[in-house]
Amino acid sequence: MAYDLKNVFYLDTSTTITKATAGGGSAQLDLSAYIDPIARGRAKGTGLAIYKVHYSIVNSEDSNEVTPKVTDEGVMAVSMQAGLGLGDIATGGVTTASPDAFATSNNLLVSAGNFYSPGAAATSTPIIETYVEPSEKVPYVIVRDNVCLVYNVSAEKTMTSTSLLSVRLECAQVTLDQATLNQLLRTQTV
Repeated sequence: MAYDLKNVFYLDTSTTITKATAGGGSAQLDLSAYIDPIARGRAKGTGLAIYKVHYSIVNSEDSNEVTPKVTDEGVMAVSMQAGLGLGDIATGGVTTASPDAFATSNNLLVSAGNFYSPGAAATSTPIIETYVEPSEKVPYVIVRDNVCLVYNVSAEKTMTSTSLLSVRLECAQVTLDQATLNQLLRTQTV
């Protein structure tokens, strides 16, 4: 079941990662205009199907640098988490409440990966190793009114340049039968 291209649209958000600062941060994307988790009469509830997630990290200190410089260092976990409701919080302001926040067993995890800058990796290009992601055939369907871009910068390898972390979601509104809607609401409870 591939998605119908005429119904697909993009949503995006971004956040600034402060250089030389460890810890977590977030940027919240409001989805209330796209989701209605309440089925009324014969009308079915709607959710937001996420088919693909694209991350980018750019050096925001130097307008000539599209990606982090070869000498830049930094390691961090990045993720999109459904219904987390953290809001927009600067680097170091989010304390991961659970060690499982970036684990594949987290039901709220839409997508996740690890970022390794050129100075921290064995290559001269930045690497984002995605280890959880939805697909065209099995999208992640969000039924909560927000999704958060959440990151956690390593204390051992903080970013040596202020960076802009961005995400783009390929998504479509989908109608859901009551049983599916109830199951999704149960699994996406914070």
